[in-house]
Amino acid sequence: MGDYQEHTAPASLKSYTAWPLLLFGLILTFSGITLCVLTTSAITILLITGTYTQLSHLELGLLLVGSIAIELGLVLVIADLFGLLPGKRQRRLVSFDSIPNRQLTVVLTAYNDELSIGEAVKDFQVHPLVKRVIVVDNNSKDRTSQVAAEAGAIVVLEKQPGYGKCVYRALQEGLAQPDTDLTLLCEGDMTFRAFDIDKFMAYIPHSEIVNGTRIVEQLRDRETQLSTFMYYGNFAVGKLLEAKYVGQGTFTDVGTTYKLCRNAALRRLLPQLSSDVNLEFNAHFLDTALRHRISLVECPITFHKRLGESKGGNTNNMKALAVGLRMIRGILFTWKQ
Repeated sequence: MGDYQEHTAPASLKSYTAWPLLLFGLILTFSGITLCVLTTSAITILLITGTYTQLSHLELGLLLVGSIAIELGLVLVIADLFGLLPGKRQRRLVSFDSIPNRQLTVVLTAYNDELSIGEAVKDFQVHPLVKRVIVVDNNSKDRTSQVAAEAGAIVVLEKQPGYGKCVYRALQEGLAQPDTDLTLLCEGDMTFRAFDIDKFMAYIPHSEIVNGTRIVEQLRDRETQLSTFMYYGNFAVGKLLEAKYVGQGTFTDVGTTYKLCRNAALRRLLPQLSSDVNLEFNAHFLDTALRHRISLVECPITFHKRLGESKGGNTNNMKALAVGLRMIRGILFTWKQ
């Protein structure tokens, strides 16, 4: 990005700026508080029931471990925020890297979306910046491919099942188009709308990838598959990602498919991604992009009630919890399946 001015950290500090001390400090602090609360709660119950006499070695040990975890966690948080953060942040003027070719290729993922795919294709086709719409059909059992083709889309079949496989193939298809420099990734279920392209285009000069965020209460319909649990769960995992890469951006939504990518950035990013990651692929996408210093910015988008039945991680809160835990595992440890 042409206008970026990197900040040079002191040599003694530079080798440590990749350490996510804030992330692990928060984990230690939270774990310590949890341990202390559980231990004191157990003591309180014993006092109420009259079976408690004095602190045992176990209880003293648990309280001591919890206190040490809290103190060490706070030290790591303070060290990162006030010591390492200046070296982690990119001190720069706000970038504005204009794009001469503003036309884009839209790639829509689809699985059993016969009821919605036709409307989704037509919605994107009428936007003046859209050069073409490609629908990647991930082994649909209904007429998704036929309806998409009838609506004017280019239909590609991805025979390997899985959300990650479908998204990865969609990004490949967008990158393969020689006459566009931008790929817009979305879903074919009408939860997202083409008029938000104008927002993406306002943000893309500032970054290499613009990720849509649904975590804006005023911009989401009353009836969507995004429950209150999922809404705040996405926000919480987004903040976990932000803590891991403190200084690189602000993140509130790790689960949305809707994003606009510069093809130059996709060429660097795709070889680093694993299509074997399934429903948590979008979090994997963001984490990998940030790890490779690809600039990301969030854009508030509208979110609507889908047409047809949800098949992904938004089916119910328990399934969403399982996906969220896999996201957390990936952010903290590994994305290997």
